[in-house]
Amino acid sequence: MGQIKTHIAGMETNTLYNEILAKQDPSQVEGLSRFFKTGKGQYGEGDKFLGIKVPVIREVVKDCWKETSFEDLKTCITSEYHEMRLAALLTLVQIFKHAKRDKEMPQQCIDFYLSHTPYINNWDLVDLSCYELLGTWLLDKDRTLLYDLARDGKTIWEQRIGMVSTMQFIRHGQLDDTYAIADIFLAKPLPLHDLLQKAVGWLLREASKRDEQRLKDWLETRHTTMPRTMLRYAIEKFPEEERKRLM
Repeated sequence: MGQIKTHIAGMETNTLYNEILAKQDPSQVEGLSRFFKTGKGQYGEGDKFLGIKVPVIREVVKDCWKETSFEDLKTCITSEYHEMRLAALLTLVQIFKHAKRDKEMPQQCIDFYLSHTPYINNWDLVDLSCYELLGTWLLDKDRTLLYDLARDGKTIWEQRIGMVSTMQFIRHGQLDDTYAIADIFLAKPLPLHDLLQKAVGWLLREASKRDEQRLKDWLETRHTTMPRTMLRYAIEKFPEEERKRLM
């Protein structure tokens, strides 16, 4: 694979786009494509990579976010390249975090995020952005949006956003939504996608760090009907004997 050059008119002023492009490493493409399951029939089928690891992307974002416009972000998040979309999302998180003095900017960030969910199409793109954006935004607001995404999301990625966004609530000691949204996934027809099972189990495990007994009580009436991967992730930190009993 040769070096991919800037080929979009007007890209000269999009620093984020050009800096990410400059970091491409063809030697890493095959490994990343394999890791993110881009083969036929896999969850990341057809996705393309530039060969850039996350720490490198974060360094670029750190240097570029202040001068990145929403138009620049749109170009990046609609890119065919996975790392370009991730850079857009991480930049959006930075703009959101630093927008406290601008009353309109946080809403603009959230609107941008929700209007571009078709491009948030792999687990890392979801997990590195949703709770920093939606989770934080909804800390003091109605959370129906997350329930709707979990229940009716058009893709597994939108559904995963509904669950993983509750991480921010957990960090603030608010556990109710995590359990309520987990129940939404338990009510879905089987088989439930492996990446949704893992997300639910992971968030339940995180919630148990705040209140382990609550998870144990919740599982008592559910563990026999829970998908196995979800249950295994949820009880990963339990003592071995307790894990064996629940499994």
